[in-house]
Amino acid sequence: MKTATIPALRVEPELRRAAEEVLHENESLSSFMEASLRASIAQRKLQREFIARGLAARNEARETGEYYEAGDVHAELEGMLRTAKRARNKP
Repeated sequence: MKTATIPALRVEPELRRAAEEVLHENESLSSFMEASLRASIAQRKLQREFIARGLAARNEARETGEYYEAGDVHAELEGMLRTAKRARNKP
């Protein structure tokens, strides 16, 4: 696969120093920047999908008139979490 470049990024010297201070052993600033860019892209995609699901749920609730009390939803989620924790802790 052919590679491409990203435009040079101008930052304040303090930001560059801060980035260099957190580099892992044998990690380059370029690899850190690439990893950061990939993580940001993934986060934005997840955020976009989350918002799309929320809007779809809102639209479905409006169409069907079926709404749920927040307390009921929280209680159900707590139950699911307890069940998952118990299952994880089983020998």
